[in-house]
Amino acid sequence: MATSPAPEVWLRGPIPGIPAFLQPVAHSLLQSREELSALLPRLTDEQIRERPSGAASVGFHVRHAAGSLDRLCTYARGEGLTPAQLDALAREAQSDPTPDAGAALLAAFEAEVDRALEQLRNTSDATLLDRREVGRGRLPSTTIGLLFHAAEHTQRHAGQAVTTARIVSGRR
Repeated sequence: MATSPAPEVWLRGPIPGIPAFLQPVAHSLLQSREELSALLPRLTDEQIRERPSGAASVGFHVRHAAGSLDRLCTYARGEGLTPAQLDALAREAQSDPTPDAGAALLAAFEAEVDRALEQLRNTSDATLLDRREVGRGRLPSTTIGLLFHAAEHTQRHAGQAVTTARIVSGRR
């Protein structure tokens, strides 16, 4: 007897410990984690690094998803980026030449999602509309604006990784 696949994360109910207003953020991050956890182990290191027609690689999308999630969560806490975060940003486009790149990328991405979920658990509803500043230009946002953007940006790059993987692996 075949079992039907689980519904998408947002249809499985509330994530324990996450404030109600932040449930969509948690759902989105967990959906991205599930999709990349299913994807990366099926790819070779060459497929992870390949840039079809000059497009960004699967590896770039996963590295950028993790890195931008870290940076956006930093801004959501009202903090500026550290030199280490700026250095990581500068290296995001570089390919990882080490063997088993997929496992390393997945571990880093999953750890970043775990940190973001912990931040959501510790975010008070009272701070959701607090003013936050983004980047060197100190562009205006709010805590909830940054957290929402972190979720949708992460999901966008997870989707791009999935699409690029289909191209480089020849799957339809």
